[in-house]
Amino acid sequence: MSVLIRTATSSDAPSLCAWNAAMARETEHKTLDVERLRAGVDGVFANSARGFYLVAERHGEAVGSAMVTYEWSDWRGGDFWWIQRVYVVAAARRHGTFRALYADIDRRARAAGAIGLRLYVDVDNAPAQATYAALGMQRCHYLLFESGF
Repeated sequence: MSVLIRTATSSDAPSLCAWNAAMARETEHKTLDVERLRAGVDGVFANSARGFYLVAERHGEAVGSAMVTYEWSDWRGGDFWWIQRVYVVAAARRHGTFRALYADIDRRARAAGAIGLRLYVDVDNAPAQATYAALGMQRCHYLLFESGF
């Protein structure tokens, strides 16, 4: 089944917010603050330096999305593109939706001169890890640390 990938617009914000909230519940068992989430999504549309969203459509219906952000590497003199906030509605999973998103991101990144793609995945999300490996991504040697405020 064909999947169309398009750049998201601000009119997609309600779906992006709903999918982000669903992902937080599914992967981390977290409930996100709706107002803060909407401000965060709107912040991407307000400042393109933060990144962009892509939306996957099947039969004219939006069924998934991904956000891309940038990380400058002074070691390599270029940007890594980070694939973030990947979400595909349950009915569209295992039908090539993420594969299409990934292929589109890969094509765009190469055209923009990016030096590579990165993403992070929950350590317990084995299906997602298998999907990423099947696309040729490799587990790297870095661990992720954070400090929230």
